[in-house]
Amino acid sequence: MAWAVLLVSGVLEAVWATALSASDNFRKGKPTALFAVALVASLGGLAFAMTRLPTATAYAVWVGVGAVLTVLIAVARGQERFTPARAALLAVLVGCVVGLKAVG
Repeated sequence: MAWAVLLVSGVLEAVWATALSASDNFRKGKPTALFAVALVASLGGLAFAMTRLPTATAYAVWVGVGAVLTVLIAVARGQERFTPARAALLAVLVGCVVGLKAVG
């Protein structure tokens, strides 16, 4: 259960990071509201996961999932380019997250 909550929290990290960028310094209402809701839910899920998983592992997985998805969202929206080097580095990051689950 803790791993599932942690993964959802990582997804929500990407949501709030993207919404924060779209909020235009908190001047746009909908992205700002999405940012606030996703931030609270993401941190709440991380806090829950940290009560059942090692803190360092939970935090690393949360950041890794959020970072990878944030990049993929930016690529999908045309805000960033998806290069072979970027793809390889994201694959390594995903591999590290999977490795932390495997050894945890």
